[in-house]
Amino acid sequence: MSANLKKTDSKKCSYISVLIRTEEDIKHPLLQPIAHVLTRKINEKDNGFIHWYGEDYTIDVIILKHKNGKTEYELMEESRSRGGHLAKKINSEKSTEICVLKAGESVSKNELLSCIEGISLGNYQFNKYKTEKKQHTLQNILVYDDSVSQNELDELKAILDANEIARNLANEPVINLNSLQLSENISALGKEFNFKTEILYKAQIESLKMGGLLGVNFGSTVPPTFSVLEYNPANAKNKKPLVLVGKAVTYDTGGYSLKPAQSMVTMKSDMSGGAAVIGALCAIAKNNLPVYVVGLIPSTDNRVGSNALVPDDVITMSDGTTVEVLNTDAEGRLILADALHYAKKYDPELVIDLATLTGAAAIITGSLGSALMGTDKTYRNLLIDCSNETFERLWEIPYWKEYGEMIKSDVADIKNIGGAAGGSATAGKFLEHFTTYPWLHLDIAGPAFLKDDEAYKQKGATGVGVRLLYAFAKRFMS
Repeated sequence: MSANLKKTDSKKCSYISVLIRTEEDIKHPLLQPIAHVLTRKINEKDNGFIHWYGEDYTIDVIILKHKNGKTEYELMEESRSRGGHLAKKINSEKSTEICVLKAGESVSKNELLSCIEGISLGNYQFNKYKTEKKQHTLQNILVYDDSVSQNELDELKAILDANEIARNLANEPVINLNSLQLSENISALGKEFNFKTEILYKAQIESLKMGGLLGVNFGSTVPPTFSVLEYNPANAKNKKPLVLVGKAVTYDTGGYSLKPAQSMVTMKSDMSGGAAVIGALCAIAKNNLPVYVVGLIPSTDNRVGSNALVPDDVITMSDGTTVEVLNTDAEGRLILADALHYAKKYDPELVIDLATLTGAAAIITGSLGSALMGTDKTYRNLLIDCSNETFERLWEIPYWKEYGEMIKSDVADIKNIGGAAGGSATAGKFLEHFTTYPWLHLDIAGPAFLKDDEAYKQKGATGVGVRLLYAFAKRFMS
């Protein structure tokens, strides 16, 4: 799991990091041996780090830029990013712990916590399959600050652990994490974090007539699963649940609409939406948030096989809608549709689904954020604010009613693609067809899996959505 977070009453540590912003901060006693260097460095445009070896300790000074009209969330992200870079330095020094503090009130408590968050996120590794493991050394992050409580650090630790759970799941190759194995993981996590789980297997899925989930599964030798996760504490503020739906295609070849080889690499991460929902439930339950939450995770792989769907097939969904399948690589919306219909049984306050759904969304946002669309008006702004707070940012894309006209079919009720224009919006309109409640859709195709390191994120799965959903659940109906 992520590094331990501990409050300390002593700044005596062999490795120390101090956050500063102004010349006044340089007066801090720990900084006196390098005050002359910091005085010059703090006025440079780029600012940055100062690394210094003292007589009996090592110190890293993080120089935060001047506020200059930046929002609190932007300042927090700057600090989070600096923390991610610091994690690399700590491990290069082979240190097992670091003590983090701020030199003065020019640096806020939220910036300090964000830096700690960045250090921990930046400390993540997935080296399970490496014979020679270059294991990170950092194990403990000590926090020297009167305004930060151990309870706050414990809460943050639970969120970071949950993000790591999601990343590990999405980084796992399908040879070791198919739909059945994913459901086993969900059951084990439910026991560990104290939320209920129910796994629906193929016979139950057939009885529910989930034609989308079954159809995508036709080409696979591994049966599908449909996992229900439920956390309903006695003090929940909401009687009607917040329902989170996560796409969990454990591997996506594209089916007979086969992906090119270069696009198929990384498709183990096509279950990142499901991983985010799993991680969010773990964090919410661990921190005993007073909110009733249900997670729904349809899962299968999408392979080529003798019985696999082919373009021109027509399938019937669990709500009776007939769907003309024109592209078997547009499979995520098929399994999500059955889950969205299933969500109706809860009469939900709100449903949020997360999915690595379309390349079109990734083109719009890149790795910098996710595309947002849907029908809800009550909670939309709160979700966007939470996305800015966590810097798992959302951007609303055009979602006009005309996009719905593009998925009308000549031979069935609707078709599963709408053409080249507005690919992410037509996918959203397809999903909307199966909703009768307030609903928001997050297309996380851009930020879910990285090809290069970014500040506190490493190549591979990012666990995007976990921190966002937790922040939203914490503020939900408050």
